[in-house]
Amino acid sequence: MINKIVGSFDEAVADMVDGATVMIGGFGGPAECPSYLIAAVARKEVKDLTIVGNTGGFGVNLLAVLRERMAVILEIAEDWYDPGLLVGRGQVKKGILCFPAAPARVLTPFEQGVVQGQVELELLGQGTLCERMRAGRGGIAAFYTPVGVGTVVEEGKEVREFNGRKHLLEHAIKGDFSLIRAHKADRYGNLVYRGTARTFNPVMAGASTVTVAEVDEVVEPGELDPECVVTPSVYVQRVVVRPKELRPWDEAT
Repeated sequence: MINKIVGSFDEAVADMVDGATVMIGGFGGPAECPSYLIAAVARKEVKDLTIVGNTGGFGVNLLAVLRERMAVILEIAEDWYDPGLLVGRGQVKKGILCFPAAPARVLTPFEQGVVQGQVELELLGQGTLCERMRAGRGGIAAFYTPVGVGTVVEEGKEVREFNGRKHLLEHAIKGDFSLIRAHKADRYGNLVYRGTARTFNPVMAGASTVTVAEVDEVVEPGELDPECVVTPSVYVQRVVVRPKELRPWDEAT
């Protein structure tokens, strides 16, 4: 009987090793981020990670500031741990990101790392990043895109002209782990998302050797409406259910 449910977050990332490439889902809000999986990676203390995603995160200290500033329009849960937790702990050596810095007058952990020469940055537009991950999932080695021509994104890349317009050659990204957040799953690993969690999370599923989904709820097979399943089970290896009560990041879950 197929059952991809894993008993704990720590067990779900137990085979992650130093130097791994880790895709981390989420667009920018707390309900899109696999916070407890990120916390488990932090506890495992693997290092020299390459993280792939939309942002480099805010980290524990800046999240407290963000929570206060955004209180009038957005409630940010106490258990929102983003990629900044890993960056701030010195576990990240490189980020392939769209937004490594914050728009406010603060320095994120990743931005501080770049300034201090401690982390490497590969900057990409969101569409290009998504397509590189899709290519990794689909077994496509590379593709050409007009996005980034004439900018810092072009540096070191092959440029070729199609129909009178310059294009950059972008290579697929294949990760070791994809850590994603979904709303519901069944034991087979079929996933349903909610709201903006449907941005980067689904495209990362299957783009790594191991995809782990952090979910709010697991239902019985057949309870998910097939028309609502965004990520089919073939792209998911492990599923972990979020705790019903808030837990600190450094407490085993």
